[in-house]
Amino acid sequence: MKTSLTVLVLVLLLLSILAGCTPGPNPSRKMASEHGEFAGFWLGLWQGFIAPFVFVASLFMGDLNVYEVHNNGSWYNFGYLFGLACFFGGGGNRTSRRCGKSNIGVGAKI
Repeated sequence: MKTSLTVLVLVLLLLSILAGCTPGPNPSRKMASEHGEFAGFWLGLWQGFIAPFVFVASLFMGDLNVYEVHNNGSWYNFGYLFGLACFFGGGGNRTSRRCGKSNIGVGAKI
């Protein structure tokens, strides 16, 4: 009984923490910046590439943002995530070689 109560409390705590991390609406979406422009796919791709460096620099400089809020929506988000994925190594096609598994077929001789 005590274990199930502990598990229930931990699950509820985890759910409340995750609920606090959910993103809200972006009121600046589809609103032009000071220069009258929207950030699109290509700017999202570039900012995804440089995001790790900008994050480190933003720890020391208060006027840097990691994410452009004046964007056109889904295309900017796609470019940003694609840029981050390319920076951090992509799709993970080398995982089988890192784990010691071979890409050679079952019946092949070495």
